[in-house]
This record gives sequence, C-alpha cells and structure tokens, in this order.
Amino acid sequence: MSTTNSSTMALREWLVSERPLSRWQASLGRFYVKWRDFAANKLAMVGLFIIISLLFIACFADLLATHSPVVGDLKSARLLPPSPEYWFGTDDLGRDIYSRVIYGSRITLFVVVLVALTAAPIGLVIGTLAGYSAGWIDAVLMRITDIFLAFPKLVLALAFVAALGPGIENAVLAIAITSWPPYARLARAETLAVRNFDYIKAVELIGASPFRIVLRHIMPMCLSSLIVRVTLDMAGIILTAAGLGFVGLGAQPPLPEWGAMIASGRRFILDQWWVAAAPGLAILIVSLGFNLLGDGLRDALDPRSSDQ
Repeated sequence: MSTTNSSTMALREWLVSERPLSRWQASLGRFYVKWRDFAANKLAMVGLFIIISLLFIACFADLLATHSPVVGDLKSARLLPPSPEYWFGTDDLGRDIYSRVIYGSRITLFVVVLVALTAAPIGLVIGTLAGYSAGWIDAVLMRITDIFLAFPKLVLALAFVAALGPGIENAVLAIAITSWPPYARLARAETLAVRNFDYIKAVELIGASPFRIVLRHIMPMCLSSLIVRVTLDMAGIILTAAGLGFVGLGAQPPLPEWGAMIASGRRFILDQWWVAAAPGLAILIVSLGFNLLGDGLRDALDPRSSDQ
C-alpha cells in the first residue's frame, strides 16, 4: 500500500514539476493541473456525468431499449400510463416512450456533434482571419457576421430549413449556418489580443507567412475559449433542434426526435401528461449537463481565474 502511495506521489510531483524535461511532460502537467481544477468543481463533475451518460445511452440504445422505438401496439397499448412494462408510458400510436427517448439520444448527439464540428471551425477561421488581417478584410467579414447576428437564431434556422426542406440533415445544416457568428466574434477578440504579442512579432520577423502565423500560432491560442463557448452553446443547439422538430421541420416521423415527441404529445398534455413530459425532461437534463460542464471548463481553462 505504501509503495502505491509513493508511486502516486512521485507521479504527481513529476506532473507538476516546475522544470519539465520534455515537451510531453509539460503538456501532461498542464493537463493534470487543468483536470485537478475541473474535478474540484462538483457541479462540473455532475455535468460531465450527465454527458458521459448521454454518450453511453446513445451507444447502447439497442441494449437499453425495451421495445421498438417506431412500432407500437395501437390496439391495446395506446396512451397507457407509466407501468412496469412501459416505464414512461406509451404515446397515441402505442409506442413505448422510454424506448423512443433512449433512441432519441442518438439524434440529439448526432445534431450536437455535427453542428459543433461544422460551426466552430468556420467561426474560428473567419474570426482569426478578420482579427489578424484587419483593414477591409476585417470590415467585410465582420459585417457579414453582424448580418447573421441581427436575426434570432431560431427564426433564421426556420428560414433556412424552410428553404432547404424538412429533414434532420437540413436541420443540422441550418443550425450550423446560424451558430458560427458568435464563434467568429470570440476568435476575432482573442486574435486582436494576441496579434501584438512579442512572440507573434518574432515569428513575423523570421519571415513566416500570414497563413502559417494564423494556423500555427494564433488559432491554438483561441481553442480553449472556443471549446468553452461551444460547450455552453450545446444547450442552445439542442433547444433549436427541438424547436425545429416541434414545428415539423426537423427530424421527420417516425424518427424519435425529442422535439417532435413533445409536439405530438401537446394534444394530450392535460390528461396524458407523460407523453410530452418524458422527452421534455430529457431535454432539460441534457441541457443542464452541458451548461454545468461548460461552466466548469470555463473556470478550469480561464488562465485569469487560476491566477487569482
């Protein structure tokens, strides 16, 4: 036991060493310090647990679901309340709501991941280019950004989906198109803060191209703030996707999308409350998890907070 404790202490001392012997040791040390700060935040750990649970449920939905998410028993299982057989009850087509919520986690994760992988890089590229180039390039890119920011995100997403046609793929594309402007603004602000740093001037003096400076030296400085902002925006992305599904422009039947499930259950909200309550509670829990995780990442990755 003492040997294990001594090994753990030696590893900890190696990670937090003020004189790392290699770049790999320095990177691991920074990660360990950030993780230690993050783990000290109990609410952030709750958010991390919720998101890990979402990933687990989405990956093993086939094993966790008790019934088919699209085929129901319309004759004998229509609008049944929660019971040992149907944990969350059934909907107006006799489908098991629990199984539909479980499979709906895959659609939610699909939307969130694709929007984040699409909108965040677009905003990062536009913001860093605008901040480093300045002049007319900055003016043009930021005016385009202002045009997108002038409209509410959900209204703009509705307009794009109406033009592209209903469907989960078009919904993802519409949400991504409306989500990149805040990331561009954030990346531009970070770029304006670091473009006059001494190491950037040194790289310019040795003849590095603007493309290399932006890609290798400025974009990495913006990543931590961008990751925090993306995590905090996940809840808004989920709500936007649910809003599109609620009005029939997102995932189409019989896909078990949470917003569409709420829309179909609003007709029975007074008597059969469980039809809309289960997907609504799922949206609430997942959105809360992303918000708690984003708050924890912001506190852990913000260098100003660690200096206080």
